[in-house]
Amino acid sequence: MPYLKPERPEKVNAPSLKTSKQRGERLVCLTAYDYPTARIVDEAGIDIILVGDSLGNVVLGYGNTVPVTLEEILIHLKAVRRAVQRALLVADMPYGSFHTGADDAVRNALRLVKEGGAEAVKLEGGHKRVQLVKRLVDEEIAVMGHIGLTPQSINKLGAYRVQGKTAAAARQLIDDARALEDAGAFAIVLEVVPREIAKMITESVSIPTIGIGAGVHCDIQVLVIHDMLGLSFGKLARFVRPYANLHEVMTDAVTRYADDVRSGVYPSDDESYALPAEAAEEMSISESNKDSKARKS
Repeated sequence: MPYLKPERPEKVNAPSLKTSKQRGERLVCLTAYDYPTARIVDEAGIDIILVGDSLGNVVLGYGNTVPVTLEEILIHLKAVRRAVQRALLVADMPYGSFHTGADDAVRNALRLVKEGGAEAVKLEGGHKRVQLVKRLVDEEIAVMGHIGLTPQSINKLGAYRVQGKTAAAARQLIDDARALEDAGAFAIVLEVVPREIAKMITESVSIPTIGIGAGVHCDIQVLVIHDMLGLSFGKLARFVRPYANLHEVMTDAVTRYADDVRSGVYPSDDESYALPAEAAEEMSISESNKDSKARKS
């Protein structure tokens, strides 16, 4: 029987996520901030790639996501866009990019789509963002919501804590999710909420939920790639499962390279370029003539 090359999976888009939820399919999302990482992630079959403002923590060295600018998101988004073929590419709207009025928010979101190549944008907040989500959707911009722990609110929250721990707070999260769905959001991130509440939200909306620290019942799971690869510094959040320790791998490689340089074993002859024999012979004759003339003088 002849070998049949497997068909390339279809391009993921915002409407297809709802179809996947209806089919009961579990999808996967990861962050990426540069070309090589995004290419690896996309070719590995990840369904959604998020250029998140988490780049402030794991790439730019900020203490939180608040300082991240639209220009910084755009730089990384453009690099990721060049790599991604199949995954849905989503860009975070950073703090300050949607807080000064709907017109400014639309203008900034359009830059992410037109200049950066994003296929959707993500913004934080529930009921207070409903009108903005409606406006963005009316402008043909696909919007991903984000409720629960909203890292851009760190100065108000004071610390990263589990959200929705009381009955009233849990009901508010459910209401926020339904309101975002009604406003036209195509998916909603649930960050650091009790798994029971995430399950209730997932069952109460027809659009996919994307969990990060929200238990197994969400339709899609997302992690920051630096966290799951062991490239983050400091204590990991409870919900992070490290799948590799690239920090250790990189430290070992860099240390061995430095040792080889300092001991003189790198580069070896095999890792260097030799002068062609004809040129070497010519140079040898030339140098001999110079020595001879020097002695005569």
